[in-house]
Amino acid sequence: QVFSHHCPFLMGPIECLTDIVTPDTDIQVTLGIFELASAAGVPCEIDPALVNALAGSKMDGSPTEEDYKVACLLLVFVAVSLPLLASDPASVYNTEMDGYNNNIHCLAKAIIHVSAALFTIHNKNIETHLKEFLLVRGTGG
Repeated sequence: QVFSHHCPFLMGPIECLTDIVTPDTDIQVTLGIFELASAAGVPCEIDPALVNALAGSKMDGSPTEEDYKVACLLLVFVAVSLPLLASDPASVYNTEMDGYNNNIHCLAKAIIHVSAALFTIHNKNIETHLKEFLLVRGTGG
């Protein structure tokens, strides 16, 4: 906010670039724009640092079909584990902490960001996979 106030001539074009990104935009262009925006402090739908960290964890460098299946299975695991996590005694709101003892309040954001990074690496539609996650979660319990 301070940067936008003091350097609007610099932040304006960066914010405009993030506004033109659509799901149809080439993934490399999207990551380049989001990397620039993240460096300037603009929040992004996809965290380019997380994408680079997850993509760099592979030794051969290229994501495989098996990696994609593992990413999908990770979402299924999280979806079916939510009822167990919700029934955990540590999943009680603590007014002193203004949150939950086991940080379950951070789970939604973590699911969104990790899913976005994983499916960006595999060049898949993030929104479709998150909708599937909600469907699995809705029928699981």
